[in-house]
Order: sequence, then C-alpha cells, then structure tokens
Amino acid sequence: MLGRNKSTPIDKIETVIGPNTNFKGTLICDGSVRIDGVCEEGLIKTLGNIVVSPDAKVAADLEAENVSVSGAVTGKVIARGRLEILSTGKVWGDVDVGSFLLDEEGYFRGNLIMKDEPEPPHFGPLSVEPAIPAEIAPSENSSELEKTS
Repeated sequence: MLGRNKSTPIDKIETVIGPNTNFKGTLICDGSVRIDGVCEEGLIKTLGNIVVSPDAKVAADLEAENVSVSGAVTGKVIARGRLEILSTGKVWGDVDVGSFLLDEEGYFRGNLIMKDEPEPPHFGPLSVEPAIPAEIAPSENSSELEKTS
C-alpha cells in the first residue's frame, strides 16, 4: 500500500453514468461524476471528483481533482489531488497525480508521475581508496616446489 492518510473526500455527485449506460465521447463538467456503467472511449473531465464504482468499465481518459477507482480503467488518469485505487480497482495506463494510494489488492500497470516530486538526494562523487595488495606469505607447497626444481 502506498500512502494511507485518508480517503478521498466524496462531495455531492452531480453527474451519474448509470449501470445500464454505455457512454462514448467527451464529458466536461464542474461537479463530481460517478461512473457505474461503461465508458468506451473519450474523455471525462471535471473540476470535481470522479468515482469509478466496482462494476464500472472505463476505456477513456479521466481528469479530475480526485479520482477513486473501484472498477476497471484503461486510459490516462490526471488527478490534481489524489488517485486512489481501491482493493477491487484496476488501472492500466499512465497517471499524473498529486498523491497516490494503491490498496493491497488493487492493481496498477503504467507510469506514475507525481506533481511536486522532490529531487533525489545528491551524494556527490565517491572517494575510493586504492586497494593495497596484501603480501603473499609463502605456503608449504611453494617451498617444496622450490626444493624440487
């Protein structure tokens, strides 16, 4: 599990793509969106949140403040705040997020880019002392070899 602070806040859902709905195209809105059905292609973009319910199947790009996935998503996901992939959630695609949570049984395959990612530490050049060879002590076998030659 990566980062478990708190669940994504779910504000009032204004748009629902119902369980018997098959959506294709572009949906742009201000409020939060819940997807219970199928989105075959396109873009869903909102200033609010997107919730992908357990039975939902999405093959579209998603862009929102926060995205919570319990179903299946294939496509690019942009979450300005937080992306959480819950235990039944599966995401295939690149994600660009403020923060990321992957529940233990959730699935993610793609590239992850986090906004405001800190720079990795710089350690500078390593100073390495040259190795000093140890003196080789004569062995019993080597002295016997010298006697026979």
